[in-house]
Amino acid sequence: MPSLPDASGGGSRSSPLLWRILKIFLRPFRGPVDRARRAFRAAAYPIQGIYYFLRHPEFYPVFLGRLLPLSIISFLVYLILFTFAFIPQLLFLMIFQGKAGAWFNAIVLVLGEGHVVIQALFEGFFVDEAQVDIFDATLINHGLTDLVAPHRLLFPDAPTSVKMLGKPTTKAEFQPFSLKQIIELIVFLPLNLIPYGGTVAFLMITGSRYGKLSHHRWFQLRGLSKQEMKRERSYWSWEYTWFGTVAMVLQLIPVLSFFFLLTTSAGAALWVAELEQRSRVRVGRPVTASDQATRNQPDEPVYHDGIYHDDPV
Repeated sequence: MPSLPDASGGGSRSSPLLWRILKIFLRPFRGPVDRARRAFRAAAYPIQGIYYFLRHPEFYPVFLGRLLPLSIISFLVYLILFTFAFIPQLLFLMIFQGKAGAWFNAIVLVLGEGHVVIQALFEGFFVDEAQVDIFDATLINHGLTDLVAPHRLLFPDAPTSVKMLGKPTTKAEFQPFSLKQIIELIVFLPLNLIPYGGTVAFLMITGSRYGKLSHHRWFQLRGLSKQEMKRERSYWSWEYTWFGTVAMVLQLIPVLSFFFLLTTSAGAALWVAELEQRSRVRVGRPVTASDQATRNQPDEPVYHDGIYHDDPV
């Protein structure tokens, strides 16, 4: 009996051709899909920071002891603004945007005004130290004590990472006080007067600036110069925009804004922990296919102990 041709063999020979055709067809979509993936991943860190903070009770005293009184003051600030400033701005916006758009934009506008007042009065002077503590403690929880130890006293026998933290021995800032950032908030507030897209533009523009400062403490721990910091911020600018936009939305929530400042610090540290652990695995040995698959971009820099290393391949 004549033998039939092997169907599986023919299929296997044609599959590489089909795969090449599929790759050619999908090639234009690779860039947008990759950017969307990176944006989603960065935007998730502030949310992960909330979950991480709530799962670590040792962080609670940092909020209750230092920032709860400020949260009460922030409530009074928003109460005054919504009592005296909300209705006039709402009526003004209704002239141009109708009821639905005016309500949404007026709320965001007043929240933005409150954020400017609170940031100018409190954040730069009272909150930054608590953010540094949460950031450093999160790094310690992820086995990055060697990154923190050169820059502050640590008590290794302490029961929790927060109690391990002593006084900083070098300048410690989570975000440097930025008059420029406050001015930008004021300048871009009128964007909320633009129907529909104005509020989104306000959040993304101000969020981009906030995101670029979210790893300032990490840059300090690595001993980077201003020029190196600028290069890092430029490299991660796309991710910082989305991280900062989500963080900005959280900070516009009345009363809870100081709480979300701390959870965002934890989220920023979770991001750093992932980058540090990935780079430390890769330094000193060839990059495997698994390592390559986890890289955001083919020219991602590798750092270890604050020193820049070229990719070993």
